[in-house]
Amino acid sequence: ELLQGENELAIRCRALAPLLEQSRRPRARWRTRVATPANLRFVRTMLLGRAPGFAPGPPTVGPWRDVSLLRRRDLAVEELALRPRLEGETGVLLVTGSLRALSGREPDAAEVLLTGPSGDFSAPLELHPGGDAGTRFSGEVRVPAAARWWPHTHGEPALHDVQLLIKLAGESVTVQAGRTGFRELTFGPSRPAQPERDGLEIRVNGVPVFARGALWTPLDPVGMAPAEGRVRRTLETVREGGMNMLRIPGTGCYETSEFLDLCDELGILLWQDFMFANFDYPIADPDFRADVLAEACTVLEALGGRPSVAVLCGNSEVEQQAVMLGLDPDLGRGELFGEILPELVAESGIDATYLPSAPCGGVLPFRPGSGVASYFGVGGYLRPLEDARRAQVLFASECLAFSNVPDEQATAGIAIDAPALQDPGGAWKAGVPRDVGADWDFEDVRDHYLEMLFGVDPGALRAGEPERYLELSRAVTGEVMAETFGEWRRAGSPCAGALVLWLKDLLPGPGWGLLDDRGDPKPAFHHLRRALAPVALWTIDEGLGGVIAHVANDGPSALAADLHLALYRGGEQCVGEAQTAIDVSSHSQGEWDVEGILGRFADVGWAYRFGPPAQDAIVLRLMTRGHSASLIAHAVRFPVGRPLVLETPDELGLRGTLAPGPTGDAELRLSTKRLAYGVRIRAGGLDPQDN
Repeated sequence: ELLQGENELAIRCRALAPLLEQSRRPRARWRTRVATPANLRFVRTMLLGRAPGFAPGPPTVGPWRDVSLLRRRDLAVEELALRPRLEGETGVLLVTGSLRALSGREPDAAEVLLTGPSGDFSAPLELHPGGDAGTRFSGEVRVPAAARWWPHTHGEPALHDVQLLIKLAGESVTVQAGRTGFRELTFGPSRPAQPERDGLEIRVNGVPVFARGALWTPLDPVGMAPAEGRVRRTLETVREGGMNMLRIPGTGCYETSEFLDLCDELGILLWQDFMFANFDYPIADPDFRADVLAEACTVLEALGGRPSVAVLCGNSEVEQQAVMLGLDPDLGRGELFGEILPELVAESGIDATYLPSAPCGGVLPFRPGSGVASYFGVGGYLRPLEDARRAQVLFASECLAFSNVPDEQATAGIAIDAPALQDPGGAWKAGVPRDVGADWDFEDVRDHYLEMLFGVDPGALRAGEPERYLELSRAVTGEVMAETFGEWRRAGSPCAGALVLWLKDLLPGPGWGLLDDRGDPKPAFHHLRRALAPVALWTIDEGLGGVIAHVANDGPSALAADLHLALYRGGEQCVGEAQTAIDVSSHSQGEWDVEGILGRFADVGWAYRFGPPAQDAIVLRLMTRGHSASLIAHAVRFPVGRPLVLETPDELGLRGTLAPGPTGDAELRLSTKRLAYGVRIRAGGLDPQDN
């Protein structure tokens, strides 16, 4: 009847300001400046839009996603829970829930059907009539030699469809019960590991997974209507970027079933915070407590049975906030994060680890050498790149926050160009994050590394050559992040994962995002994409220990390839060349001394400095074997500094051809007479895969 004629849905949005102005009890044991006002701790609302330093607003008010009317014809299935597990090679799916026959007829029988890459399997469901409460059901379906779900970097994310077949008075009703996957999730080399001591060494199906990715931000902030397929496109970009984990931080909001389905489908691990951050939450307040219990149970119901879910975290920075204010570390945990939430997680049966807070562990929760840390040594604290190793990071729940400059195109009316840069109070600066109360912002952080890596004076360059300043600024943050992840990803590193702060900007301009506010990759994204690829090649300068080439092969198949080395002087004259055949087994790494490949000492890193450098560029290419060898990955290191002299296309001998592809894509082939550094492609209407 509701579908006929005109209907109106009325939603009342009460003003929040009067509520926030009230004097509330109990009083907070500390106050945070991250989000305002302090009484927000009583209200279950998103902190994005209320955080002056990085998400100043406007805040989200009222419903901001689709509202749907669902009509059930025959029966309603409620409290449906899928709990997959592995017993050796056999997959076992436990299905529980309740159903109510809307016609008043009790179900005669029911079964669960599972279909997918492992085949078709079914099992009967036991029915337990409960009167007005409906009929409870439960059952297990067993799948011999079950195809396993993997993160996309390490294998195929195999999923199985689940259906309930229910008989009502002789008629069969089919209920789609979602999709699930079988995988074994453990942490650390021993079981059980202690994440607060050992960090998060995630193992999927017994294989260590270097978890890398970013913190997720909502795609549809105020004033931007969600576009069709936008979530899928963004998550596919995450996958193309070599990222295999996303964290939904406690400052944001819970995500949709579409988002969760796509993480399962695309093989992206999920770290889910409960939506608490920085505040001293009043769990002793009865109304607040009831809201939190209902909220947590609803969230856990949505996450159950999903193979992508790996980490459930009580909050973002609550423990850190208390400790940084000089208070007892135990105050930041308390009953909510130390008892209530972990007990609810355990009762839910979800196969994921629980962390009380991010960061947490160690004498102080934010020290990177134990537990899970927020690492901004390289970044906000202006440490040298070597600090990424010295800090002994075990797992960075967030890291490497920079003011990443987008491409030149106008973004929501804000020009990313030199004139915008020169406006000190303009919209450009509004997109630059800063810590509340600090006399610096993250553009200052970027400038610090611009001077460190390129040896230029950022202030003078910005004033005299603003376009040049922008180009180098676009490059530097990606270079720093790629170098840092190379350090963490090497086989000898204690680091088991790191998540960049954050994936996508909320506002136009040079924010923390690897993607701009429209979801388009920034130049920094492309630098990081090469460092995070499932099959990756990178180098680390170990000083007197030489320059070491590292190859990671995360995938399920062994890698047999050729590693080509070339040393260049002046970017043009080849002064040394060699190659070696390498074999890297699946889910493993290898490393090679560059001078070992060359077969002689050449001081390739110019560490001994017996004279002027013999070469200024080390070029490595990982190639497939055979007559028609193709490039898998490449890496370049400049031991005496990056080439910064601007050259014209004619001086470089730059030539290019663009050939159309069969499916609407195109292939661009570039050639130069010598090494070209800092090449970016502008091809109207085309998005380069690597730029």
